[in-house]
Amino acid sequence: MSSESIAASCSKTRNPFTGAEADAVSVKVTGLSKTFGDLSVLKNVSFDVKPGEIFVIMGPSGSGKSVLLRHIAGLEIPSSGTVVVDGLDPSLEETRDRVRLALVFQAGALFNSLSVYDNLALYPREHRSGDEKAIRERVMHALKILSVEQSANQFPSELSGGMKKRVSIARALVMEPQLLLYDEPTSELDPVMGATISEIIATLKNEYSVTSIVVTHDRSLALTISNRVGILMAGKLITLGTPDDLKKSKDPRIVDFLNPKIDIEHPRFKKLEGHESNDKEPPPS
Repeated sequence: MSSESIAASCSKTRNPFTGAEADAVSVKVTGLSKTFGDLSVLKNVSFDVKPGEIFVIMGPSGSGKSVLLRHIAGLEIPSSGTVVVDGLDPSLEETRDRVRLALVFQAGALFNSLSVYDNLALYPREHRSGDEKAIRERVMHALKILSVEQSANQFPSELSGGMKKRVSIARALVMEPQLLLYDEPTSELDPVMGATISEIIATLKNEYSVTSIVVTHDRSLALTISNRVGILMAGKLITLGTPDDLKKSKDPRIVDFLNPKIDIEHPRFKKLEGHESNDKEPPPS
């Protein structure tokens, strides 16, 4: 599917609570670089996300994926380059007032001292989004969408890893987002629950056309439910295309990342060990 087709088919999103139609949002990253001291984490990264698509960011650990996601969420300021969400700087308060953005954290980030219900009710209560009856309807509807309404009175410590992930997504839905950001949504889950979370992400996109950006190591998720995938390596975006484009790629870096071979005769860690021994200085402790 072309980028124009994606934009045309997913240009509107429906509020899951009111059913009202609203504009889905686009994201544009241009020449984004980020350094922390002498460490260069992102290097001249550029891409755009069409309204309503599922855009996946993959890459090895330490490649800058989560830092990139934090820039899109407005939680980091670029060293150079720009990030715009619906034409606005996501780090500005006025953007948060105009664009409904929600972030599903890797570890869930649920408040252990609050019940599932109160975790979801916290945002509308803090923002005075209706009376308690309206908030209850909103919270229970979000829980029902994720099929976890039976856990409303439980606490996070009583939930399995998969249930915590689903509750975290339900909490994001309560914010009625136009843009949903997922940081490793299938990490630490068994394959079946990982597939369930992937199905949830796809279902939310299909039913509400919310724009979704997913950071993941999950090959199955990326190649099954995404519209496009970008791969980061060492802070650089080395490729961007559809799942079919990646499957057909002849780039050895992409082939090895998506289909790594276990070689006990020439293990990777030995190659890395040899490479590191040539460094002039050891890494900081």
